[in-house]
Amino acid sequence: MAQYTLGLSTPEGYKGYGDEQGDKNLRNAIAKKMYGNLGISWSEVFISDGAQCDLARVQMLFGSNLTIAVQDPTFPGYVDIGVIMGQTGEFCEKTLKYKKIAYMPCGPENNFFPDFSKIPRTDIIFFCSPNNPTGQAASKEQLEELVQIAKENGSIIVYDTAYACYISDESPKSIYEIAGAKEVAIEISSFSKFAGFTGVRLGWAVVPDELMFSGGSQVSRDFDRIVTTCFNGASSISQIGGLACISDNGYKAIEDVIDIYKENAKILVDTFTSLGMEVYGGINSPYAWVHFPGCKSWDIFAEILEKTHIITVPGCGFGPGGEGFIRVSGFGSKENVEKACKRLKSLFG
Repeated sequence: MAQYTLGLSTPEGYKGYGDEQGDKNLRNAIAKKMYGNLGISWSEVFISDGAQCDLARVQMLFGSNLTIAVQDPTFPGYVDIGVIMGQTGEFCEKTLKYKKIAYMPCGPENNFFPDFSKIPRTDIIFFCSPNNPTGQAASKEQLEELVQIAKENGSIIVYDTAYACYISDESPKSIYEIAGAKEVAIEISSFSKFAGFTGVRLGWAVVPDELMFSGGSQVSRDFDRIVTTCFNGASSISQIGGLACISDNGYKAIEDVIDIYKENAKILVDTFTSLGMEVYGGINSPYAWVHFPGCKSWDIFAEILEKTHIITVPGCGFGPGGEGFIRVSGFGSKENVEKACKRLKSLFG
């Protein structure tokens, strides 16, 4: 990245606007490295400035005259962008939910997977695996059910795999590992969580050619129009960095860092477990999801912050189903995580 950036200051190295859909070399590298034998073509990969922006462009693509379903709890961006797009209806203070959203409870009581017999049909299903904030990755059998439901209902799945690189068991890392998924799903991912590109900004969306609107036209053609109209393409510097990350040497270095964060997450889970607390995540995610029955998330957040100087995330920020939980991240050095755990044991032990 540094060499490329310096080259931009020279007549020989200067690069202007690139393809809005992204550099072909990077698109091809992602298709091969991340999707292997799953049959994803480079032309179905759209490079972006991060998953959050892709979510906004996808929701712009779909417009406001539709219905959406989200996991509860889940990443709040799906709902927040939906509010801006006019997809959600009014907010109900009593239920803490938007009236036009179908909330899919995903908690310990149902193994963190929705009971679709109780969920109304929607046009779009937002699904995050591993889930942020619970850290739970859907199994192959669960995703087969999700794909089947989408087919039966004529729904499109927007599948978020931002934390897929942390999956440690046999759970699928891509929705396209499920037969028929290319007919019903868009997949969105990011370099932020596995390569630390939170400030560099780089992500991608996969929109398969097989995915069609009910009228028979390709979704990818309309998404391409959205991208080329509303976006001038990801930074060429970021894209060069992305190529380096998914080279053989780059990817190996990233895996070594991921192993550190996985170990940190295990330390967090073991700490809360030793304190007799109900804790989830930390196996397929770099964070722990901790339950404090009978307590408000913000109260727990404030107590931990004031007494230990540790920042957590209140669970209620991820939806009403997150009330009473906090999310505790393992991003950071092992030394700092161990120091934090010592303080937590002192507070709750």
